Amino acid sequence: MTTIEIDTPAGPIDALLGVPQGEGPWPGVVVVHDAIGYAPDNASISERIARAGYLALTPNMYARGGRARCIIRVFRELLTKRGRALDDVLAARDHLLAMPECSGRVGIAGFCMGGQFALVLSPKGFGASAPFYGTPLPRNLSETLDGACPIVASFGNRDPVGIGAASRLREVAAAKRISADIKSYPGAGHSFANKLPGQPLMRITGFGYHAAATEDAWRRVFAFFGQHLGTEATT
Repeated sequence: MTTIEIDTPAGPIDALLGVPQGEGPWPGVVVVHDAIGYAPDNASISERIARAGYLALTPNMYARGGRARCIIRVFRELLTKRGRALDDVLAARDHLLAMPECSGRVGIAGFCMGGQFALVLSPKGFGASAPFYGTPLPRNLSETLDGACPIVASFGNRDPVGIGAASRLREVAAAKRISADIKSYPGAGHSFANKLPGQPLMRITGFGYHAAATEDAWRRVFAFFGQHLGTEATT
C-alpha cells in the first residue's frame, strides 16, 4: 500500500493506493472508509481488493481540519448529498481514470458511512457499486438511485440501524430495473466486514466482525465486479 496525494476541487488530500501485482491495465475501485475513519483496517481491505486484480484508492474523508469537525461536516454533506465529501470521492474516481494502469472502468465500495456514499454516488459515473451495510439507507432512496449503476449490497440481519434495509433496497432496485445482488447475512451485524477495536462489546450491540459473512460478501462483490467492470477476478 502507498499513501499518495490526489487533487480535489477543495485542494489536495491524502489517499491510500493499492496496486495489483503484474501488468495492467486493471479496473479501479474507489473505497470509502467507515465512520471510524482512515484506520489500519483500510489497508487490509485495499490489499484484498488489489489481490483480486483491481486498483484500490481510498480517499481520506477526514483529511481537512480537526477530526470532530470533519466527521460532522462529512455526515452533513452525506445527508444533503452535496459538498466537499462527495467531490472528494468523485476526485478519487477521476484520479483512477487518469492512471495509465487503469482500464477505464471504475467501481465504488463503501463501509458503514462509506456504504451510504456508495449508494448516493452510484449514478455518478461508476460501473458498479458495492455498499457494505450502508445503513441507514439514504433518504428518498428511489430518487437517489435514479440512473444508478449495478449494485451488489451486503447487510447483516443483526444490524440495529439496518432493519429492513435489504428488502427496501431490493424493492427499489427491482422497481427501477437496476441490476442488483442484495443479501443480508443471518448472525451478522453492522461492521461485519471491518476488524475494528472492541469486538466483544461491539457484538453485544449488534456490530462486529463476522468472518463467514465477510468471505461470502467479498466473493459476491468480486464476481459482480468481474461481470460489470470487465475482469473475472473472484477471490
